[in-house]
Amino acid sequence: MSTAVDDDLWSAIGDPTRRRMLDLLLAEGGGTATTLSQQMTVTRQAVAKHLAVLDRVGLVQGAAAGRERRYRVDDEQLARAVAQLASVGAAWDARLRRIKRIAETIQKARET
Repeated sequence: MSTAVDDDLWSAIGDPTRRRMLDLLLAEGGGTATTLSQQMTVTRQAVAKHLAVLDRVGLVQGAAAGRERRYRVDDEQLARAVAQLASVGAAWDARLRRIKRIAETIQKARET
């Protein structure tokens, strides 16, 4: 695997609520804890905690906007996550192809 996997990053992305928040932030071009909580079934406080996790791993960046913070997805960090996912996917594809070849070899040996 050529791209090192960042466990903290994937732990943050692993939560379905945080993935939904990322989707909303990408679709809207950004948002606050309040605007996100209005579109989700979780409280504003829960959204703020999830945003803190995403901020800590660099997936979102927050900037002061009046009494709140406005968050946006960090394109560079998201691209890094996509590259990691592609790398992990390619590694598993190679493993599965190898397992398939082994199984086919075993099957041929049984048939002869």
